[in-house]
Amino acid sequence: MDDLQQLTTAIRRTWSHEPSPKAQRYVGKFLDRTRRRQKIMARVQGNHGVYTVSINAEGTSIVSACTCYIGKGGGCHHCAALAATFLADPGSFQVLEEKALADIRTLDDLPKYLNSVTLDGLIKQLKEKGFSQKAFAESIGMSSRHLSAVKSSELRNRTFHELGATKLACLWVLARFGPESRNQV
Repeated sequence: MDDLQQLTTAIRRTWSHEPSPKAQRYVGKFLDRTRRRQKIMARVQGNHGVYTVSINAEGTSIVSACTCYIGKGGGCHHCAALAATFLADPGSFQVLEEKALADIRTLDDLPKYLNSVTLDGLIKQLKEKGFSQKAFAESIGMSSRHLSAVKSSELRNRTFHELGATKLACLWVLARFGPESRNQV
């Protein structure tokens, strides 16, 4: 089963009922609709500003998030509306291809790559190479607690200004240090 089929199946399983009247107001109203593998993301004008909403199929479960005041865990009506929008017209979501790090040739390519990877994923790669999150955070002058906040905020569609720089620092450490020099960080 390909990514689109897995995402569609997971969304249908999670949102098997008609959207509530509150959610129905937002169905089809999403802007900047994108899909990368098994994750969809879009923005919608809500009562208190523009919200970023995402749904990600992880195996047999769904992880969703919204930047509205009740959507931190994804249980809001905006997530239900995004699911209904996707099920009604999956083709309206622009498919984003992931850029490989080796394909980055110009500064214009860099944001595309940084948006295609999560800080959480990069931290996991660091751990695989033998670097703890705490050691990495200290090496770049950041507290481990703040790094955790930056990482978890990105997963909830909120970002700290230093997110991109932190991702770049991860990439630099991954490229520069191998397992044999893990004590240098």
